[in-house]
Amino acid sequence: MESYRSLFQIRPCHLYKEEYDDCTSFKARFHQYFIFGQDTDCSQWLTDFRNCERYQNSNGNDVDAGQAVIKSEEQRRLTRLRAHFANDTWQKRKHPPLDWASPLPDWMEKRNENTYLELKQKELSGQTVPQAEERSLCSIM
Repeated sequence: MESYRSLFQIRPCHLYKEEYDDCTSFKARFHQYFIFGQDTDCSQWLTDFRNCERYQNSNGNDVDAGQAVIKSEEQRRLTRLRAHFANDTWQKRKHPPLDWASPLPDWMEKRNENTYLELKQKELSGQTVPQAEERSLCSIM
């Protein structure tokens, strides 16, 4: 039953192939060498593509292939979010500050007068929007 909850993590199979092709392209290899000093291992993308194809072609009956793709996606996600979880500079909050919706200071209200954002806000909230002057910038000489 746990595998059914994780099925959303399996991407369309062609995306794994595109990622592999992109990873092994000349441009990507040049970038990898420039950034890391060596080529990056792209074999996981190809493995995921093959497992995804096996899973799709079996109409979901090849559970091992599906689980392998899900495990790979979870590992990829953890790798991507490692820096986020390791960041202890900022304290993560559980709810917004109490005054998050308080009115803006007067100086900021004055600065935002007649801006596009303010006019759109008035329009969306149903308030009357001041009409711009009809004037022509065309001049005949």
